[in-house]
Amino acid sequence: KNTYTSSTMTTMTTTTPLSINSISSPALQTLVKDAKALYEEKFGSSNGGAYCTVAPGRVNLIGEHTDYTGGFVLPLAIDYSTVVYGSGSVIVSNNNTTSTIELVSKLAPDKVETKTISLDTKPPSEKEALSSWTWFVLGVVAQYLPDLPTDSSFHLKIAIAGNVPLGGGLSSSASLEVATARFLECILGEEAAFSSSTDKLANKVRAIRCQAAENIWCHSPCGIMDQYVSSAASEGGLLLIDCTSFDYQTVAMKQPSTVSLVIANSNVKHSIGGGEYPVRVAQCQTATKALQQVDASVTTLRDATLDLVETAKEVMKDDDVSYRRARHVVTENVRTVAAKSCLQDGDWAALGKLMNASHASMKDDYEVSCEEIDILVDLAQNFDGVYGSRLTGGGFGGCTVTLVEKDRVSALMDHLTKEYKVKTGTDCD
Repeated sequence: KNTYTSSTMTTMTTTTPLSINSISSPALQTLVKDAKALYEEKFGSSNGGAYCTVAPGRVNLIGEHTDYTGGFVLPLAIDYSTVVYGSGSVIVSNNNTTSTIELVSKLAPDKVETKTISLDTKPPSEKEALSSWTWFVLGVVAQYLPDLPTDSSFHLKIAIAGNVPLGGGLSSSASLEVATARFLECILGEEAAFSSSTDKLANKVRAIRCQAAENIWCHSPCGIMDQYVSSAASEGGLLLIDCTSFDYQTVAMKQPSTVSLVIANSNVKHSIGGGEYPVRVAQCQTATKALQQVDASVTTLRDATLDLVETAKEVMKDDDVSYRRARHVVTENVRTVAAKSCLQDGDWAALGKLMNASHASMKDDYEVSCEEIDILVDLAQNFDGVYGSRLTGGGFGGCTVTLVEKDRVSALMDHLTKEYKVKTGTDCD
């Protein structure tokens, strides 16, 4: 099966004639061809006036459920992406400031959606948001409306193709959002695209806007990690993101590296917009209020220490859940910062221990794992040549990430494919 080894990639935008054969990734070549063909089928030839933007999915090495509490995360981009191919313009009109977006997806190629949006458009209800994927695009468009010149609107025609597994915990939604944002920046022009923002750091502003799109327009209470790494990733490095200051630094693995990261998809789907994910966000807020009774300087769980959590345990004596949620976040932040040094020093054994401890915490304290994920992690952790393995992403399904010796990658993938099928009756990818 298609259990795969991760590789990093950067967000790509082209505003010059595109040679598909110049793209080094065969998978990305296919996506660009698919999006271009779909555009031409539905909208006709662009006559050389098309833009093509690409944004990657991601895998989080460590630092899970810490971004929405202001903590640290350590993700990297992967060679699974979303492509937005299309044309567009800014139309100046005293009579009409409503933007029109015509869009079609490779996942539903027979249906061209036509949507309108203006500064007066209200976000959808949660039920409405769940009914259509187009809100991920419209939510991003909403963030760029203030950058339009006075009395003007967008007129966009776009085709979308992607290969980030949906519901796999590899940020297909963030990939779509950032690719859309890049497309809008092409239409507006680099300077105008951020004219309404006082912060001119494009990667940061883009990530904040895409997070707002998902939080407000899709009713998904995600942190900023997914959008940030899709916006700012660079080839060959991970990003250590401070989710309080929104500063980040690129972290390179010590070379020559003798290890690889293998991502396995359990094919148990999850959605961070519903179910238990919003519950965890609320539980962290409850835990923060309890900690504030002990130390009023605490604003988020990022400010807490393990000693403070243990001290506040008495306050939370009738709420063991809040205590365990806080303990996970605080210890996960410590593990994430320590992982940076392990990567730079090439201390793979220490990094593997941090990953294993992270999974145990996510399973027991944060309770976001599931039987299938635990099976994949257990199979990997007990395989010769593996340093560590853990759930990656929001949880309740999705994927695992495993640190393994390079010469054991193929054997590990075969082992996971065979044994997961035996134990669950389903395939992993």
